[in-house]
Amino acid sequence: MSISDLFDSGFQKRNQDHFASIVRIAMGDGTVSSEEKAFLDRLAQRLNVEPNQYAEILKDYNSHPINPPTSLEARYERLFELAQMVNADQIQDEEEVSLMKKITIGLGFHPNQIEDLVPKALKLAQSSTDAESFAKAMSAD
Repeated sequence: MSISDLFDSGFQKRNQDHFASIVRIAMGDGTVSSEEKAFLDRLAQRLNVEPNQYAEILKDYNSHPINPPTSLEARYERLFELAQMVNADQIQDEEEVSLMKKITIGLGFHPNQIEDLVPKALKLAQSSTDAESFAKAMSAD
């Protein structure tokens, strides 16, 4: 196995684990709405999650760990995707928000920041058009 194969498989595994985190939020209220399903489909394509991997993750999303990115920019990107999922069905269910808080800590954000960070992220994700704009707004304080 070459170094590039190891890198690719590690990158793919992190994407699958991140996708599973998003699925956890979608499943937080017990069902996946059509809006959430559409978001999951788009995200799976963007993260290069193969259809068979997608199906496996849907069945067993809790077995995937949260792999925190090392850069703040990458953490903001993942936070943006989490917030988009919570907002996908226009219902901010308490269970989804609670789960988002836990995953946000798992992404490497300090627990003392969570009570301010998550509501701000949810609000910004409703109006931000992309992850870059979201990250700039999140870091502007």
